Amino acid sequence: MTTTSVSKGCFVFKPSAKKKKKTLSLEDHFTNGCEGADNSEIRFKLCQDLWHKIRADTEVLQDELNRKILDSLLDFTRKCSSTRQHSDWASQMRASEIPTAALVLGVNVPDHDMTFQSLSELLQQSVTPHVASVQAKECGALKHLMKRVLERLMDTVVTVDDEEEEETEQTSTQLHKSVHCSLSTLCDWYNAKTMKSKTGTPGKKRSSPVRDDPQQPPVVIIFKDLEAFNPKVLQDFILICSRYVERLPLMFIFGIATSPSTIQHMLPHSVSSLLCIELFQSLSCTQHLATVIDKLILTPQFPFKLNGKVMQVLMSIFLYHDFSVRNFIKGVQLALLEHFHSQPLSVLCCKKKEALLNVMQLSHHDLESIRHLLSFRRYVEKQEPQEQLNLFRDDTHLKEVCQKLIKDLRKYHKNYYPVLRCLHTLTSSLPRYPLGKQVRELHLICLEKNVWENEDYQTAMKLLKMLAKDELIASLQRCVEILQPVKSKKMKKALVELEELLAKFKQLDTVAAETLPCVEDCITSPVKNLQKKTDLFQLQKTLLEMNESRRAKKLSPFEVLRNEALEFIDGLVKSHLSPPESQTLNEVCYYSSSATVRRHLNATPRTSIQAALSSPYYYLQNESLKTEDGTVSNAAPDICIAYKLHLECGRLINLYDWLEAYATVVSAAEGNNPDSDNVRKVEEVKHARFIQAVSELEFLGFIKSTKQKTDHVARLTWGGC
Repeated sequence: MTTTSVSKGCFVFKPSAKKKKKTLSLEDHFTNGCEGADNSEIRFKLCQDLWHKIRADTEVLQDELNRKILDSLLDFTRKCSSTRQHSDWASQMRASEIPTAALVLGVNVPDHDMTFQSLSELLQQSVTPHVASVQAKECGALKHLMKRVLERLMDTVVTVDDEEEEETEQTSTQLHKSVHCSLSTLCDWYNAKTMKSKTGTPGKKRSSPVRDDPQQPPVVIIFKDLEAFNPKVLQDFILICSRYVERLPLMFIFGIATSPSTIQHMLPHSVSSLLCIELFQSLSCTQHLATVIDKLILTPQFPFKLNGKVMQVLMSIFLYHDFSVRNFIKGVQLALLEHFHSQPLSVLCCKKKEALLNVMQLSHHDLESIRHLLSFRRYVEKQEPQEQLNLFRDDTHLKEVCQKLIKDLRKYHKNYYPVLRCLHTLTSSLPRYPLGKQVRELHLICLEKNVWENEDYQTAMKLLKMLAKDELIASLQRCVEILQPVKSKKMKKALVELEELLAKFKQLDTVAAETLPCVEDCITSPVKNLQKKTDLFQLQKTLLEMNESRRAKKLSPFEVLRNEALEFIDGLVKSHLSPPESQTLNEVCYYSSSATVRRHLNATPRTSIQAALSSPYYYLQNESLKTEDGTVSNAAPDICIAYKLHLECGRLINLYDWLEAYATVVSAAEGNNPDSDNVRKVEEVKHARFIQAVSELEFLGFIKSTKQKTDHVARLTWGGC
């Protein structure tokens, strides 16, 4: 549908009678290509319900973690607003100073949006309705910053001087009337708003001034990413605002990712002196992540689990890339979706009662999948021959056994996490942290293999045998607090034994050590002999006697009890901290494809670009581009031909030779004779195409210009594709 009219106008084309393409729902996307499509609908519902529960719990947790810093900011805004409205404004700050909160959030930039969103909502609910948030990418110039602030505060269209002519042509189609971009306009609007609120409730008299006067709420402007703002734009904006601070109760909140000294680097003293700055420090991202892992991963509440390799990938991305808790949770979401999409037996990854019911609904194909699981094969090998035959032939018997195994897996998780926390409580304060400082580090060790076979575990147990009485009792008391809320028979039994050990420790003060004088005499007698004049043989004999006496020394009651307590802890560890892979049917709950998670979350764009340039057929699906491995068709796009030719060059590439090779390949593709006149006419077109291809390669980072030779470029890649 085209028109040949040369004049501007509006043309109406009736929609075609073709049927609209049906949009796929989330469930359709999930079931397409899903492994085991028989129960895909059930798995999709389980995945959705589980993710909604995880997301709701993490949002509540993040609100709790940010509550302290947000409450402090709310108190600051209320205090500044109240101070301005009363007579003590001049005594606390100069009339031209703008109250400013410097909020240091850390380098986890992806998490900042959530914090600022919560802050804006709380400010609008309890302090002021006039809140505007701006980002550096939308405020490249002062006029843009002013426009964004006014538009978000006044909820109207704002025109800048050089846009007035364009805006006046469109006023007939605008829903809101446009206003001029200046703080005078904002002052007039604010005065009109406050006067309307004062006169809007006639008949009510104010008996006394209120500390938080709702009639004159502050105007809060939030700068989300202070470091990214143009310093000149920020300086000019602050200077302008300082001239209106007596007419307009302005207040700034600076979002800082690096250090508070950023304000001093960006603003000269003449500008920063116009701000009354108060510093606020948020919770560090590592502490935030530790709390999220403790409540989200290290709990039997959620049946879905991550194995050691997947957990290590997510932790590596967090520690070495972005420090973003939000991205970590997105990684968990990706693993959750992949697990339910690729594992047909994930239909059992749900609550206990629901899982037991789903076991009875398994088809014969699903039961065959269970029989092929590695953990189930290990379980079958330990059974009697007749039981092995029943498990492989009788589907009904297999379902009953699977119900028992699902219950055992739930019991394993109920006992695993309390014992893990007890071991971390005992070892987290040891020198050099042999089993890690964070509980997640100990969890990763336990996921890999039997933790008691680790050399670091042996080192930790030796250090625990040197703990003083007060330290050991305090650690055991914390273990009691960990085990108390656990509803498990084995943990209740362990709790009783641990309380008995603590009672024995408390009784030690009243028990006298009867063997101490004898031991002291045994030790001091050789020492007295050392004081006499003796020869080398006598000295050696005396030292041997001292060594034997030390070996024969009896352990004190505290040392005996300490060894008993550590043996008890060691028994708990060996009973309940075996790796999840040793549990039967662990594949139902544990996601193990770390390569998939790494490919989606930690992509390598250069590898993908090189693969596309080397094999354009797989991306364009054009039969003319299909060639043998390692070669590129002469009909391929120009950038593919130029890329392939540049792989044959050394570190420096001669542009003229590169152009000649490119022209030869393209001419062969077009079937032209290089000596004909037509080839000479299109030479300029080929030259332009070559320049464009080279420019694209330079933009992608494969080559760069060099000063060593004027007609050469430097290659930035090594080897082939």
